[in-house]
Formats: sequence, structure tokens, C-alpha cells
Amino acid sequence: MSERPTILEARDLVVSLGGRRRSLFRPARAPVRAVAGVSLALRQGETLGLVGESGCGKTTLGRTLLGIQREAAGEIRLDGAVVSGLAPALARARRRAIQYVHQDAAAALDPWWSIGRLIEEGLIVAGVRPAGLRRAKVGAMLEAVGLEAAFHARYVHELSGGQLRRVALARILLLEPRIVILDEPTSGLDLSVQATVLRLIAELRARLGLSYLLISHDLSVVERMCERIAIMYLGRIVETGPTRAIFASPRHPYTQALLAAAPRLARVTRPTGLILAGEPPSPRALPSGCAFRTRCPNAAPACAATLPPLEAASHQHWVACLKWREIPERPRPPLVTGAESA
Repeated sequence: MSERPTILEARDLVVSLGGRRRSLFRPARAPVRAVAGVSLALRQGETLGLVGESGCGKTTLGRTLLGIQREAAGEIRLDGAVVSGLAPALARARRRAIQYVHQDAAAALDPWWSIGRLIEEGLIVAGVRPAGLRRAKVGAMLEAVGLEAAFHARYVHELSGGQLRRVALARILLLEPRIVILDEPTSGLDLSVQATVLRLIAELRARLGLSYLLISHDLSVVERMCERIAIMYLGRIVETGPTRAIFASPRHPYTQALLAAAPRLARVTRPTGLILAGEPPSPRALPSGCAFRTRCPNAAPACAATLPPLEAASHQHWVACLKWREIPERPRPPLVTGAESA
């Protein structure tokens, strides 16, 4: 079976946030490097998961791929063509194939507009005419995401969290994207609603031929939905590869710690070496070498001197750790997948 083509690619992407010049009343402040040399590729028709703790740079990376945030270095390619570093108008035209579903669906929707008007907005901006055609498209899309025609006249405050996620999906799918960035699509939803939203996302991918970048901290959702995953820690990818391979045999100690902390179907005794101590270091004052070494139970002096590159642990499985060959593999019982069982 031939490998599917890459449609979206980031190469050595660097994103800096904040920072300011020195003035009479304020000292200078260096920018924070939120994404530090990340490379990843999204293949046609797949779901790629992006996983990590809050503040690791997941959302910043997604916003940069979309074009909301500008990169400081590196490049982004869409269908093989460079789309980074372009003028804003040209960048919007080139990246129209990419759309973004925000984590807080309610905050992303104008409470003063009806649901029908909110969904229609993208068609108005795109210059679709006449109005009757736009209304027909909105009605068809409401039906596609499982909402009745009566929702056309309702408002944001009248809808539940799951219904708002459906509206957010309808709004961006009406623009016929090929790539959708999903930022925490099940955040704040109970398990039964999570199951419904995830089924809808999977059905839309199969029906419309979409490719997803799924940003999430929920490992059970990632295991269920994603074919490949990338684990981020303080702006860098520390492990990436097929989901089954990484969940069955994680090689980076950070990945092992994330999986050890996840709820499980069977009672297990967690190895003490996997429980992380302390908090992640400040992005403004990262330690030398491997940024994870200050919390890693396997850290050695060499970890402070060298920034570990991604190395092949097995077929398509890459890990950025100097000590990964010496870390024992730990069998992993199944996670609690509440959304799947609901």
C-alpha cells in the first residue's frame, strides 16, 4: 500500500511571542520562543494528533499553520508550495483550504447574530450570490452536521455545548476546506456529547475527504481518532509516529509519564519513576540541552549539554531523547475511553 501524499508540512518552524524594545519607562523584554524548530507533515485523508501539556505550544503551532500567527523562521508548505512569508492578502488566498475550529465554540460565535446568519457569513465574505443560494447551502450544511432547519433562527445562548460545536463545524465546512485544525474539540463536554461530536467528526472526514490536525490533551480521544501523533514539550516535538506504536510502547520519558497519568480500564500500580516532580520550566528561562531534563527521572549530565535530535526508534517512530535506548519499555493497559463507550 503506497503512502498517502503530504498536503501540509512545517519545516523547522519557529514562532516567537511577546517581547518589547527598551523605552524610557520600561526595560526591554526578549520574546518567548513558543515553537522551537518544529517539523511535521499532515498526509491526505489522515488525522494527526498534537498532544502535550497546556502551554507547550500546540495552539500556537495550529494558529501559525493557519496563518493567524506569523512564524519567525522556517517554512510552511501546502501541496508542496511555500505559503509562509507571504503578504496577508496572498496568504489568505493560498491558505483558504485550511480552516480552524476554535476550542471555545461559544466565544468564536457572535451572540447577536442568528445561527443561520453566522453560518452564512463565510459565503457572504466569499462573494457567493444570490442570497437564495446561500440560504440553501446553509440549510444543507445544517442537515449535514445533524441540526434541524429550525436552528437557522436560533441564537448562541439557546444552544448546548455539543450543538455549538456542530455550528462551528458547519460554519467552516461551508467553505469547502481540505484541512481542518480541531483545537480541543471535546473540551468541556460530557462523555455522551463527546461521543456524538467525535462520531460526527469521523463521518465528515470520510464523507468529505478531509484531513485533520487534532490538538488535544485527552489521550483517550487521541487514541481513538488519530492515525499518527506528535508529542510536544515546551515548543518541541519529543516523540512522533503511529498512534498504536507509541501508545503500546512509548520511548520518551515524557510520553511515558503522560500515559501513566491517564485513567485506565484496569487497576495498575504506576511505576514511581513515571510520576513527574515539579512544574515545567518557564519558557523565558529554559534549561540548557534537553528542556525536559529538570523533570526527567533518567536525566544524565549529557542531557544538559546536548539538545537531542529526533532519532528513529522503529519504522516511522521517532524520539528525541539521548537515553531512550536505555529506558525499559513498559506495557500499557487500555485507557478509559469514555466517549467510545458512551
